[in-house]
Amino acid sequence: MCRITGFWDFNYKGEYDLDNVLTQMRDVLKHGGPDDAGNYLEKDLGLGLANRRLSILDLSPLGHQPMIDDKNEIVVVFNGEIYNFQEIKKELEGFGYKFKSNSDTEVIIYAYKHWRLDCLSKFRGMFAIAIWDKRREELILIRDRIGVKPLYYYFSNGLFMFASETKAFLKHPKFKKEISKEGLFLFFRYGYIFYPYSIWQNVYKLETGSYLIIDKNKNLKKEKYWDLGKVYEKYFEIKDKNFDENELIENLEQILIESFKLRLVSDVPVGVFLSGGIDSSTVTALLQRNISQKLKTFTIGFYETKYDESKWAKKIAEYLGTDHTEMFCSINEALEIIPKLPEIYDEPFGDSSAIPTHLVSKIAREKVKVILSGDGGDEFFGGYDRYWIFRIVFENRLVFNKFLEPFWRLILKVKGENQHRIEKSSKLLRYKNINEGFSYISSYFLDDYNQLVNPDFRISSEINFSIENNKLTKLPKLMQWMLIDAKYYLSEDILVKVDRASMAVALETREPLLDHKILEFVAPLPLKYKFTKNSGKYILKKLLAKYLPRELFERPKHGFGIPQDEWLKIELKKLLDELTTRDIIKQNNVLNYDFIDKLKTNFYLGKENSNKIWFLLMFQLWANRYL
Repeated sequence: MCRITGFWDFNYKGEYDLDNVLTQMRDVLKHGGPDDAGNYLEKDLGLGLANRRLSILDLSPLGHQPMIDDKNEIVVVFNGEIYNFQEIKKELEGFGYKFKSNSDTEVIIYAYKHWRLDCLSKFRGMFAIAIWDKRREELILIRDRIGVKPLYYYFSNGLFMFASETKAFLKHPKFKKEISKEGLFLFFRYGYIFYPYSIWQNVYKLETGSYLIIDKNKNLKKEKYWDLGKVYEKYFEIKDKNFDENELIENLEQILIESFKLRLVSDVPVGVFLSGGIDSSTVTALLQRNISQKLKTFTIGFYETKYDESKWAKKIAEYLGTDHTEMFCSINEALEIIPKLPEIYDEPFGDSSAIPTHLVSKIAREKVKVILSGDGGDEFFGGYDRYWIFRIVFENRLVFNKFLEPFWRLILKVKGENQHRIEKSSKLLRYKNINEGFSYISSYFLDDYNQLVNPDFRISSEINFSIENNKLTKLPKLMQWMLIDAKYYLSEDILVKVDRASMAVALETREPLLDHKILEFVAPLPLKYKFTKNSGKYILKKLLAKYLPRELFERPKHGFGIPQDEWLKIELKKLLDELTTRDIIKQNNVLNYDFIDKLKTNFYLGKENSNKIWFLLMFQLWANRYL
């Protein structure tokens, strides 16, 4: 695990010190790679690659990056892990390649030399990779299949840059800090910014499962090497197949155990985030029953019982016999994190569960350097409550609209938070297109967005989630929703949240449920294996019941959140008011003070959704740091 950055300045004429700039870009990422650092330069080309290393595999100097092959033709910097690198290494040794290290980075080099980009089909892992191919004079960027590891790039006026975090770009003297209208819109609409956009103009996120090539003529080409949409298309091949349910569960069990064990490959201690929910309990249970050593598990608890699942995590840990650590989060500890969020996330980021995620990462880092999480289970096994509600309501929308219209008009008179949710639910029924419906139900600032921002930042057309082809629109509506969730919400909110929160304290997080072998098995399965009696994760619960008593995991789902509404009205009110004065708002010249003042007044009166106010606070904290 590392942080990477670099650039190719096609107009470089010696006007700045390449090594000094590259070092500054590299070292602003030191939090994610405190163990080692390195630069590689081609001064005649204005090109440089750099790495900050968090040593996980091959802790010796032989794992140093940037890493160069024995013929000085290929240079690699790499963030992530290739879990099956030993298997690929043996195959390459059979072709005559010789290795100096026990590092997966060296395996990437020779896998690329032998198979070129076809090597990506062999990699099982999470990765953001930059390859400088000196023979072809091409710089190649690669992002893993589901987007566990981040990778940004900037291209403007002959300057191409890449980095794990955008803060590196701000260290380059030619970078222009200009807000992207699309990025700003997406943040206030959804609370996060999905690819290819970012908060900065000319800065883009490389799409998941893709690679990008830029050559000496400044030609830029992007290709997908793995497509989640094509995985879902396999549904049409198996939808009428009669599976033996017990055999299906056994096959799933074997794939999970294999994938989970791969995530234990490490030369440093490994632990597990155990929230008490089904996903993390599955990871913990299957691993603990199939390895000899005690797993180290970590849980964060909350004094507010509404947000706390720690007692269940403790019971599960006791039942499985793990080495368990729990910490309770106080308001003061959580509040201390909030001013640090802009530095941790670089972009304005609206998911308030970033706070407990960062706190549990801090306590885990005291005992381990690598942690496993349960992320991905909700999206692929159907765990969100909104899925079964959607299944009932959206697929019967004509009936609901016909008979419940008078009910909607009456119920919309409800005030406060519930009014926001009810209004959304009623309007959702009117959408025939799943992309538009999903975009709407996931939105916060809607028709009022252009009132929130100043005229220069208004947009003429909205940016919605999308499914690429007509074949996918023939999937069951709920499967389309799950696909969109995985493409956007999982990769650009959940995985961003976990990566930044953990790497800020130099903790590597691995997502065992997101191995592509698991996704290719689970995603196309008919809905009956994910939902029954309007409850999700059917097949996963059946499997988990082999390892845990059902009473330990069969209970209402808790979100991993904070008491956001209460804090904004009490503990955070002073900070919010300080950051939204007329002078501060006018100084940044992005938002409309009069609208914000009205928005806050309605919120304090209980008439406005707290997420809008939270997004406002997060943006102002970010603007105060970067603008």
